[in-house]
Amino acid sequence: MSANNPLLAEVQRILPEIAANANEAEQLRQVPEHNIRLLKSIGMHRAFQPKKYGGLEISLPEFADCVAALAGACGGTAWAFSLLCTHSHQLAMFSQRLQDEVWGSNPDATASSSIAPFSQIEEAEGGVYLSGEMGWSSGCDHAEWAIVGMRRKNAEGELVYSFGVLPRSDYEIRDNWYAMGMKGSGSKTLVIRNAFIPNHRIEAAKDMMEGRSSGFGLYPDSAIFHTPYRPYFASGFASISLGLAERMLQAFKEKTQNRVRAYTGVNVGTATPALMRLAESTHQIAAARAFLEKTWQDHAAHGRRHEYPSRETLAFWRTNQAYAVKMCIEAVDRLFSAAGATSWMEGNELQRLFRDSHMTGAHAYTDYDVCAQILGRELMGLEPDPSMV
Repeated sequence: MSANNPLLAEVQRILPEIAANANEAEQLRQVPEHNIRLLKSIGMHRAFQPKKYGGLEISLPEFADCVAALAGACGGTAWAFSLLCTHSHQLAMFSQRLQDEVWGSNPDATASSSIAPFSQIEEAEGGVYLSGEMGWSSGCDHAEWAIVGMRRKNAEGELVYSFGVLPRSDYEIRDNWYAMGMKGSGSKTLVIRNAFIPNHRIEAAKDMMEGRSSGFGLYPDSAIFHTPYRPYFASGFASISLGLAERMLQAFKEKTQNRVRAYTGVNVGTATPALMRLAESTHQIAAARAFLEKTWQDHAAHGRRHEYPSRETLAFWRTNQAYAVKMCIEAVDRLFSAAGATSWMEGNELQRLFRDSHMTGAHAYTDYDVCAQILGRELMGLEPDPSMV
C-alpha cells in the first residue's frame, strides 16, 4: 500500500531503527527521544494537523496503516505517538484562538491527554480553575500541551463532560508508569494544581461529537474535519493491535522454522500443531485487517462527502475496532502458547508482543464487553446507555 501512501513508505524506511530501540523503550518506560525525532523527521506528527499550520490532513486508512506498521516495530512507541497524532484532530475542533496558541509559533507542537473526568474544577470569570491527578497520559514527556477531562455545569445546571487544554507549564509529570504492557508508552500522571483554563480552551465532548464545537466548519474544504472526534481518537488502538498481531505471525515463523524440541530433536516448524496454529492465526488476523480496512474506508468516505454518520453507523465504528482487537489478541495467544519456554525470557520479542497485545484490549474503548452492549442496544432500537461511553 506504500505506493499510494507516501507517509507509510517513510515509516517503513525508519522501522529498523525504531525496532532496534524497542528494548530501550521498555527500560526507559517511555518512547526514546531518538524515536520521536525519527517520526517527526518524516512528518508523521502532522498527519491530522490542519493544512493551515503545515499539516498533512491524510485519510484515516492511510494513518491506520502507518500506525500498524509502527506497532510491529515497537508497540509502546506506536501507542504514544499515534495518540499525539490523533489529538491534533481533536485540537482542530477547538477555537481558532486555541489552535493559534498551540501551533502559531510552534507548528510541530503536540498534545497528550488524560480524558477521564477525574479533575476538580472551580468556576471563575472567563473559565475554570482545574486541579487533579490525571493518569494514563501516554507520550506526555514529548508533548507541549495536554487535553484533560472535566465535568462542567451548563446553563441548566447539568454536568457536561468536557475537555480543557493546558500548556506544559501548567502541570507536572509524575513518573509512575510501571506496567506489564506498553511499557514504552510513558503513560504517566499529570499533576495539575489550580490551573486556569480560559473558555476558548474548553469544549463539550457532545459538541465535538455532533458538529457544534467552536472549530467545526473552520476547514470547509477538508476531508477529515467534518466528522466526530472520537473515531479518530480511538483509531490507533485497533491499528496497534493489528500491527502487533501481524508482527507476531512473522516472529513466530522465524522462531519456529528452526526450532527443535530439546529432548527429542523433532523439528517443531514442520509439526502439524504448529502449522495449524499458524494457519488459523493467519486467517484470523487477515479477517481482522479486512474488517478494519472496511471500517476505516467508511470513515474516509463519510469525510469526503461531508456526511455526518448516523447513530447506528457510529455504534458500528465504535464497536468494530474492539471486535477486531479481540480477534487479534486471540490470534496472538494461539501462537504464543506454542512458542516455547524461551519466548518467556525478558528481552524476547514474542513475550513483548504478547504483553502489548493484551494491553490493546484493556483500554476503555476496546473493552468488548462494553462494546457488545453498545451495539446490541442499537440493533434492538434501544436508547444508548449513558454509563457506556
